[in-house]
Amino acid sequence: MTYKVPPEPAAKRIALWRRLKGMGAVYLQNGVCLLPQTDEHMLQLKILENDATEMGGETILLSTTSLDKKQEAKVIARFEADRDNQYREFLGKCEAFEAKIAKEVAKQKYTYAELEEKDNDLKKLQSWLEKIRNLDFYQASLSALATERMKHCETVLADYAQRVFDANQGL
Repeated sequence: MTYKVPPEPAAKRIALWRRLKGMGAVYLQNGVCLLPQTDEHMLQLKILENDATEMGGETILLSTTSLDKKQEAKVIARFEADRDNQYREFLGKCEAFEAKIAKEVAKQKYTYAELEEKDNDLKKLQSWLEKIRNLDFYQASLSALATERMKHCETVLADYAQRVFDANQGL
């Protein structure tokens, strides 16, 4: 999709950009982005085309093919780099999650309120990983590591939950 929309109001232009990034689009340059061709992407791009037109802009939707395998590999590498950046951020949040639980264990703070909070944090991490996976069209290099780290977070929380249950048994 190529598009050109008026610079003002900026909020509409930014919303369009966010929606494209939220679909997993990679930008070749300002106003030129790519997505794998799927029925869902085509539907969403048609909706965005309409939105851009309502903003006073214009779009062109194209189906493209690469000239050769080297060019195709460059495009795929862009998609993978975007996902790996998201996986890196996710991995950092997993590390922070594990550190929070380690802190509670060190203080021996085994309350149901803390467990509920950590359970909600884990659910957010699971949801976030699922969103990244949905945009990982070409299996980025950090995909497997993110999956393993998610399993580790789940194990850490299960261990903490058992400590909470044990500490509150008979209370």
